[in-house]
Amino acid sequence: MEKIQVKVCLGTTCFVMGSSNLQELMELVPAKYGDKVEVSGSPCLSKCNIDWEYSRAPYVTVNNEVVFEATVEKVMREIEKQLSYAK
Repeated sequence: MEKIQVKVCLGTTCFVMGSSNLQELMELVPAKYGDKVEVSGSPCLSKCNIDWEYSRAPYVTVNNEVVFEATVEKVMREIEKQLSYAK
């Protein structure tokens, strides 16, 4: 099974809109999922270029799925969904 890749956008818009609150994922995810999931930051996921009004930042990707207005809870739900597909 390939690792699930979680990327947290650390661009200015996402940071201002709350991606700094997602740092909790760096501790929660390894504790819960071990080496099945890898969390990293990205300088910019370029999603706000598509969603010009910034209203859906911060952005996180879980594999290729975009989590809009990301919160720890939303990202954890998407990880669970991706893990269920892998079974």
